[in-house]
Amino acid sequence: MATPKILHLRSVAHEESSFDRTVIARGYESLSVRELDAATLARRSAILVEAHIDQCALLALKPALEAHLDQGGTLVFNGHLTYGLLDGLELFQVATERRVKDLQVIRVNPHPVFDGVDCPDLSFRKGVSGFYGRGANPAPEGAVILHRLHAEDLPVDWLWQRPGGGQVLMHGGNTMWMYQNDPTSAARIVPQLLDWLEASCPVPPAYQRGAR
Repeated sequence: MATPKILHLRSVAHEESSFDRTVIARGYESLSVRELDAATLARRSAILVEAHIDQCALLALKPALEAHLDQGGTLVFNGHLTYGLLDGLELFQVATERRVKDLQVIRVNPHPVFDGVDCPDLSFRKGVSGFYGRGANPAPEGAVILHRLHAEDLPVDWLWQRPGGGQVLMHGGNTMWMYQNDPTSAARIVPQLLDWLEASCPVPPAYQRGAR
């Protein structure tokens, strides 16, 4: 049997989530980080990493992650970077201002994953702010900022075309697919993310011209 091109790495959980079932139904593979080795990460077009993953365990596979990108792969990363999983990336920066207004999400550049998603639906969940992000993994030089927090202009979402190959779609907050069954426009994120991955992650022309 051929290796599925898209791999979902999940944090250890007792129950299968609706997202696990979705990716399996699409023919992807969903594995715990505890089940990984370098060979498991090889020959993938995209790897999805959810927040709260065991980054210490993932750090042991850093060469394999770098090789995945060097070969033109895509990495979708959710959460707070607390280890140097990739060269060129800085660790998570907490927002120092965390009032309601500070944690509102502002769109900077469009992207197919967020098409039709209203920023207020990211800024607030059940009337509470901060679920989407309370800080950011700093964007490297050349990354295109997709969303920022009102506080300190922190770039909570960005897309980086890596100089050595491949690309990183970074979300510095809770896992994006927690919105899968949300009753708001945020529910569009999951199908649009998976469609984008299956379409080989087309890069909008404006990004190629250096949009920031």
